[in-house]
Amino acid sequence: MEALHAAGGVPPGWRFTLPAGDAQAGRKVFVDFKCYACHAVKGEQFPGESSTAGPELTGMGGQHPAEYLAESIVNPSAVIVDAPGYAGGDGRSIMPPTPDMTIGQLVDLVAYLRSLSPSEHAHAHDAAREQTAGAYRVRLSYRQAGDDHAGHAQGGGTRMTAAAGRLMVFVADAASSQPIAYLPVTAKIEVEGKPAQTRKLAPMIGAEGLYYGADVVLPARTKRITLSVGPSTAQVAPGAPEGLKRRETVAFDWQ
Repeated sequence: MEALHAAGGVPPGWRFTLPAGDAQAGRKVFVDFKCYACHAVKGEQFPGESSTAGPELTGMGGQHPAEYLAESIVNPSAVIVDAPGYAGGDGRSIMPPTPDMTIGQLVDLVAYLRSLSPSEHAHAHDAAREQTAGAYRVRLSYRQAGDDHAGHAQGGGTRMTAAAGRLMVFVADAASSQPIAYLPVTAKIEVEGKPAQTRKLAPMIGAEGLYYGADVVLPARTKRITLSVGPSTAQVAPGAPEGLKRRETVAFDWQ
């Protein structure tokens, strides 16, 4: 404890991190607090009419870390953007305070905002799931393919073939939220009534930044995806999190 106090009261490299929440529960919070009255989200349908009085939130998930989104909700005037839809005549944020929001609701709402991918089309399994395991913050998302594609006509009929979507895993340092490269990442996909399959994910760079991905078909009866992350294949220099030297396993229930 003395060493902790001597270091300024926190461990070296410490940073406040928000717990992983439930994106689906967060969508309900978004509706219950009528956030859609000011913020539009393309591809979503809410019980009331959406407005553009505030900034549009489509694709917000890949633009800010969870803690920044949480601060924007708890203290909207912490960062002021000098533009229409952000600040009022008094120079403060036009976003109203939410004193009745619980901590659990805040965590889930941030999880929902983090799940908003840049894709134009929203699908049930597009919602991201996020957990912290050791030194890693792991976010799993599945971007479904577009419309089903017709196969070759045989015997006068049309055979429909399932199109592969993209399994996307975003790995960041749990303390700094910085993306981590040079990691082996594998996914074990468990489907009810079928043998589990394991896929090695490749590092990719897209509009969302660095992630590990593979093009796969996730059947409707997929029940669990278990990810194996690490250890880093790069040399871990002094001062880097020791956890990068270890492999972590994290499981996501899919249904």
